[in-house]
Amino acid sequence: MKTSKIIGILFGATLLLSSCYQPNVVMKTVVDWNGNCTREVSYSNEMSKEERDSELGEHLNGWSQPVPMCLNIDAFCKSKTVVGEGDTVTTTFEQVFKSVSKMCEETPLQLNGTQLKSNAQLKKHFRWFYTDYTFTETFYCVGDIFNLADTVYASNAVMSYWFTGEPNLVKGLSGAEASQKLSEIEPLVTRWLNDNLFQVGFDYIVANYDSIPNPPVNKERFIELHDSLAHFILADAEDPLDINPTDKFREFFHSDAYSMFFGENTLQAEELTKELEKRMNIFCFNVPYTLVMPGKVVDAGNGSLQPDGSILYPFTGERLIPEDYTITATSRKTNVWAYIVSLLIILLAAGSFFYRKRK
Repeated sequence: MKTSKIIGILFGATLLLSSCYQPNVVMKTVVDWNGNCTREVSYSNEMSKEERDSELGEHLNGWSQPVPMCLNIDAFCKSKTVVGEGDTVTTTFEQVFKSVSKMCEETPLQLNGTQLKSNAQLKKHFRWFYTDYTFTETFYCVGDIFNLADTVYASNAVMSYWFTGEPNLVKGLSGAEASQKLSEIEPLVTRWLNDNLFQVGFDYIVANYDSIPNPPVNKERFIELHDSLAHFILADAEDPLDINPTDKFREFFHSDAYSMFFGENTLQAEELTKELEKRMNIFCFNVPYTLVMPGKVVDAGNGSLQPDGSILYPFTGERLIPEDYTITATSRKTNVWAYIVSLLIILLAAGSFFYRKRK
């Protein structure tokens, strides 16, 4: 779905860019063989020397500015800020936990000021010469913020594929066939999002209808005109960014009474913008997730194994829209002590055998 198409009919480009600012946030989870784990989150900003001196001081006593909205810094007890190449200032937060379940109680990521909820498990399977470790962390769905269900517009499989890549609906298709398939899906998702954003604006106007001076129609009639208004605004729009809601409402109702909801200096416009931002922030959320497991990774799940042995998972807000998002991996750690014990047993057995034979 092209960026311009997912912005929606009541959302300006400048607003989208400001709400989507997220300074290279990455999260790392390190799982130890004994069940302990460490969570790290880092992010970077470009800060001039003057800004660093003003915000952080000579000894960098503070955090890179601005702190990203998706980060809950209260989840950490330790941080470090360094100046890298050029004017890049990176802050890393770290917290050690005694178990992965404890780690989930302090999830450091948030959307619209609300902590993301997750649940994690670490299972160990002892096999004498090695131990298998399976780590699973599930982040809960946030799609309920959209009032209009996506399944009204397309099947569960189609929506899940668009936002998560699973199930793979283009597996086995040629490039041309996959392109055709995607071109069929994109309008369905675009319509779902635009209808949702329109509904947010419409519901807000209804909730604040009594504050409109001299409305051209009463509230009941305005509600009755929902479908006609939606069709008038959305039907012939090639690009939602080209829509001016003030002009559209004026043209439809022959009145400027609703301009108070779309102006730049009104309380109603500010509140409506915040409601729209809550939905769009999901599409701006992007925090690559790195997982480090004990031993050697034998199954990276839906992640990609990196040259250093870690696993990288894509973690975006879109993946949390249709369903829960699960990160899982399995690793195998050799029990060196088991080999030593086995060797000692063999040596003792061999020694006992030769000792008895000599007697």
